[in-house]
Amino acid sequence: MRFMNEPTTGDQPELFRRKNDPTSAPEIDLGRASIARVYDMFFEEGKDGFAVDRVVYEQVRQIAPDGPLVAVMIRRWLDRAIGYLVSRAGINQIIDIGSGLPRSAPHENTHQIAQRSNPEAMVVYVDNDPSVAAFGRALLEDNVYTHFVQQDLVHPQVVLQDPAVQQHIDFDRPITLVQSATLHHVDDDQDPVRIMRQYVEVLPPGSYVVLCHWWDPDDELPEGHELARSLENAWRTSSMGTGRYRSRGEIEAMFCGLPLLSPGLVELDQWWPPGPEVTPPTLIERLMLGGVARVP
Repeated sequence: MRFMNEPTTGDQPELFRRKNDPTSAPEIDLGRASIARVYDMFFEEGKDGFAVDRVVYEQVRQIAPDGPLVAVMIRRWLDRAIGYLVSRAGINQIIDIGSGLPRSAPHENTHQIAQRSNPEAMVVYVDNDPSVAAFGRALLEDNVYTHFVQQDLVHPQVVLQDPAVQQHIDFDRPITLVQSATLHHVDDDQDPVRIMRQYVEVLPPGSYVVLCHWWDPDDELPEGHELARSLENAWRTSSMGTGRYRSRGEIEAMFCGLPLLSPGLVELDQWWPPGPEVTPPTLIERLMLGGVARVP
């Protein structure tokens, strides 16, 4: 995927123009960095994105040059979690909240991970970014088991009542709800725990919550605490304006009391690692916790 550095309305990448209405282009605010596009740049090491996104990317890279390793680490963790829930737990429907821009090989997307084990696994992606809407709908238009909803994750009832969610997700059967690297972009005044509770309340028994979040380790890892504070300041003072590194307790509260699968809420590469470490994690890779919880 490639974005134009300085696009105009009439000169945008092909997938931006391909939607249900191919004559219209999504409304994209070029004065503010997009969470989805900046995150995408960490996979391509700055090759993609608009100029406003590149500014944020470079600010973060100045503080943490190893930032791209985090994006890849999140994808490894998601692959293991989704792969387990589909192949071992038998879950065949997934709602991926705040899904972001589709990945290209070798970094598989949620529907590719799920449908590798079960070709009929149903995946509904949700994101509020028009960039994601343009790419998502175009790339998924030929996959009858994968759908995209353009809604904002901070409004759970709107998301859950969206016609596409209601049509393709059966709330009488277990569901996997994914919040991968999303809730740290929800500010405290929006109350991410309250938001998660509204999602969890509708999940039927036997469902799972897959969640990871930026971590401020405080006294557990003092040098990590300092880096977390610096990174949070960079994110929040950028044109993107969001980003919170939270404590272990604050992150665990987002599971709303659901029991966590072993090994619990841990650094991402410690969650069912595929093998022994080849190299020790960098400091920024340690500043994220993730876990999977089950609805009894």
